Amino acid sequence: MSDIIALVLPFFGMIFLGSLVAMLTKQPIEALGWMNTFILYLALPALFFQLLSQTPFEELTNWTFILGAVAATYIVFSLMFAISWIGDRNIPDSTIKALAASYGNIGYMGPGLALLAFGEQAAVPVALIFAFENAVHFAVAPFMMAVSGERKESWWQVARGVTTKIVYHPFIIATAMGVLAAWLQWRPPVALDTMLDYLARAAAPCALFVMGVTIALRPLKRVPVDLLPITVLKLIVHPLICYAILTAIGDFPPVWIYTAMLLAALPTATNVFVIAQQYGVWVQRASASVLVTTIVSIATVTAILYAIKSGFLPADPWS
Repeated sequence: MSDIIALVLPFFGMIFLGSLVAMLTKQPIEALGWMNTFILYLALPALFFQLLSQTPFEELTNWTFILGAVAATYIVFSLMFAISWIGDRNIPDSTIKALAASYGNIGYMGPGLALLAFGEQAAVPVALIFAFENAVHFAVAPFMMAVSGERKESWWQVARGVTTKIVYHPFIIATAMGVLAAWLQWRPPVALDTMLDYLARAAAPCALFVMGVTIALRPLKRVPVDLLPITVLKLIVHPLICYAILTAIGDFPPVWIYTAMLLAALPTATNVFVIAQQYGVWVQRASASVLVTTIVSIATVTAILYAIKSGFLPADPWS
C-alpha cells in the first residue's frame, strides 16, 4: 500500500499545489492562458508523438481494444443520460450530465498517472483511448444539441464543426504524426528529439498544476444532489464496466487492460465544463462535477491502483 501512496501522492500533490498557489497569489483565471496554450499545443502533443513514434506500428491498430474501451464509456454515457432524461426530459442538460459521468480527464491526468503506474508500455493504450474517445466526444455534444432543436445550425454546419474539431485538435494531430512516424520507422534528429523530450517531461506536472489552479478559482458553495449518480458512475461504475468488457472480448496485455481501467476511473474532464459553457447548459454544476469527482478520485483511484497491484483484479478473470 505504501508503494501506491508514494505513486499517487506526488500526482495529486501537484493538483493541491496548484490550488494552494492560486489561493495565495489571487491571480485571475485568465492568467492561465499561456500555460494552457503551452500544455495544449506543445507539451502533451510532444508526449503523445514521442511515445507513439517509438512503438511498433502493429500495436497501434488494435481495433478490438479501441471499440471495447469506447463502448464502456458510452454505456456509462447512456446510463446517465437515461437517468437524467427520466427525471426532466431535457436533452441538453442530460447530455452534459452524461458527459460528466463518462468523459474522464484522460488528457491532463491520463498520460502522467498511467506512465507512472505502469511504465512506457502504457503509452499506446493511453494514446489510442485518448484519440478515439475524444473524436467521439467532439461529435456527440454538437449532435445531441442539434437533436434537441435548441441550436439553429444546419446538419451540414454541425458536421463541419465536428470534423474541424477532430482534424485540427493538437492532441489528435500529434497522435496521427506519431503513428505515421512509427509506420515509417522515422526518428527525429537528436536536437529535435531532445527538445521533444523537454516538452514531454513538462506535460504532466504543468497539466496537473493548472488543474489545481482551475479548481481553486471555481469554488464550490454546495454539492448538488444530482452529482451523486455522476460521481458513482464516473469513478466506480465506469472502470468496472471497462474492466469487464476488455477482459471478456480480447486477449490483451495486462498493462493495456489496467491502463484502460485507470483512465476510466479518472475524474470528470475539465472539457465538460468548457462544453457546458459553449452551449450555456448546466454550467455551474458541470464545474462542480469536475471539482467533486477530482476530490473523491483521490480515494477511488488509490483504491483501484491498490486492487490492480495487489492482484485482486486479474487480467483474465473469466478463465
